[in-house]
Amino acid sequence: MLTFEIVNELTLKVTCRGNDVLFAKAGSFICGENGGYKNYKFEKLLLGPQQNMGQALWGSIVRRVTGENLPLMKVMMNGDSITYYANHSQHVVVYQLQQGEVLSIESENILAFTPDCKYDVRFIGCGVISQKGLATSTLTGMGPNAYVAVLVDGNPIVLSNIQSGATLAVDPDAVVCWMGAGPCDPDIKMDVNWKTFIGQSSGESYSFEWGGHQPVSVIIQPSERNSGVSIGMDGGRLGSRPN
Repeated sequence: MLTFEIVNELTLKVTCRGNDVLFAKAGSFICGENGGYKNYKFEKLLLGPQQNMGQALWGSIVRRVTGENLPLMKVMMNGDSITYYANHSQHVVVYQLQQGEVLSIESENILAFTPDCKYDVRFIGCGVISQKGLATSTLTGMGPNAYVAVLVDGNPIVLSNIQSGATLAVDPDAVVCWMGAGPCDPDIKMDVNWKTFIGQSSGESYSFEWGGHQPVSVIIQPSERNSGVSIGMDGGRLGSRPN
């Protein structure tokens, strides 16, 4: 059995009791300890974490086509051990998925997950002007030990409308992931007018929105990705921040 903990905000600590398997970003291991000889080893996943070869091959093709490809390694643990994982001093957030709960995330923000998470790529059709396009990676809780470790640039903010029923509006370039009972895809809202085309954009021309009828929790980072679409007369990019 695996348990996830965060050490000093920047490191994932994975405690293994018995024999188990961990999926982690390739190269993210930084150190480990165990009694006796080293009882864990690493293997690069050429296709994906799916157990079925056909599904793994298809998943690999889809990830490459959509730009959601994630270099993964498989950590095979044979006995009690503690291992640590990190990536370029990014902050780490740990989340335990409930049965059937879906986490939608950019592949670059995945640090590690347990085998009780089903990893897939899904077309969402609302990322045209932000992030990588029309697809996002998903992790679905399939068992009682479905843990995910997420990478964030800076200390994260978590918004949720599950109790309040509020409308959530988020800059797509700052979204790390969102979680809900289903995919809970956001609506994309655009604020484009004639000023946008002459270089007078506010820099907040589009957003992801979840209404009160879409119970969801969203993790946001205080660092925005570079993205957007060239549309203004000044050569600026719709959605990018003014200099």
